[in-house]
Amino acid sequence: MPGEEQLFRDTQHQRSQDLSDREIDERYGSGEVRIVTEQARYPLPAIPEMVDSDDYDLNPDFQRRHRWSDERRSRLIESFIINVPIPPIFLYEDSYGHYEVMDGLQRLSAIRDFYRGNFALQGLEEWPSLNGRRYSQLPEQLRRGVDRRYLSSIILLQETAKSAEEAGRLKQLVFERINSGGEKLTAQESRNAVYAGPLNRACIKLSRDIHLCETWGIPRPTPYELAHDSPAPDDPVLKDARYRRMEDVELVLRFFAYRQQLAYQAGRPLKVFLDDYLQRGNKMPGKLLDELSRLFRDTIELVHKVLGHEAFMLWRPDSHGHFRFERRPTLAAYDPIMWAFGQHISDAELLRRSAATTRAALKEYYEANVESFSGRTANPADMRRRNVDLTNLLGRIIAQ
Repeated sequence: MPGEEQLFRDTQHQRSQDLSDREIDERYGSGEVRIVTEQARYPLPAIPEMVDSDDYDLNPDFQRRHRWSDERRSRLIESFIINVPIPPIFLYEDSYGHYEVMDGLQRLSAIRDFYRGNFALQGLEEWPSLNGRRYSQLPEQLRRGVDRRYLSSIILLQETAKSAEEAGRLKQLVFERINSGGEKLTAQESRNAVYAGPLNRACIKLSRDIHLCETWGIPRPTPYELAHDSPAPDDPVLKDARYRRMEDVELVLRFFAYRQQLAYQAGRPLKVFLDDYLQRGNKMPGKLLDELSRLFRDTIELVHKVLGHEAFMLWRPDSHGHFRFERRPTLAAYDPIMWAFGQHISDAELLRRSAATTRAALKEYYEANVESFSGRTANPADMRRRNVDLTNLLGRIIAQ
């Protein structure tokens, strides 16, 4: 599409691994890759107003899939009651006096909601007599004790980075190493927290497309979610591991990035390429992003209509040599199938009418190319071959 390629021409971000001792000292002395920080402490009663002010960005997209239960939020409050040390939150000063919450979102949200009376304590073990009580219902002396507590922060100052690109890289470096309180994050969770922007928001929104949900077995959006742009607290999707790990969001990002991958990955690990693509893609003009979003919706709908819920399941031989669909969808099928159908999106109606023929032809292709989908098949030659094979397969069906 016009303008799509231009954003990704400059992909040389490799840093030399073979520096001399003198070059290492020069790099260190120049201040390259050195985090500039300061510390602060916030009294708990001040946090609700602080969090809701325009000076702090809590990244609601990240919060949406990682809401703590009331029991977990209650345990945090109990920790303050008995004065258990709480790890500091991490903030990034993206402009003077304005901060992004890099780590600590759930702690800040829990404290704010408790002071606002939005939940009652539950599941407390050291203070079970407080279960069922909200902040306003705490005994006076205990309430004053909680009000004396502080939450510490470490702030990465704006001076840390010389450019927006460097800021993004350093934020991700810090975010991944602090790992949200020790809980291992997926690459997409990290991207979502660090590279907020238009493309990231589009990927989140598109990940709830009903056709993507159906083909990957993820609970589809309920009327409540569609009306509120967020699942209800008891929505089954909140318990779906793929949803919580944002694997569905990465599927959308992969579709966009795959259009540039063979030309611009340039030997970098896929994770690094997707990081770079999202950071650059957040700068896309709105019109281009709208066109790409429309292409994703049209492509995933076409794939679902033609191939059904087994669209991304490999047709493979079992231990007895009988071919059958695997039980789970796989990226080895998703990437080239989405690519091929995207190339033929203008032939959507013909492909819909030829659905049975297409499904049969795809099974024959899998049977004749078992080795192409076995083991490590992510090298560029294999990717190109699958792209060409499947695109040509659809082309022959359309031409019949």
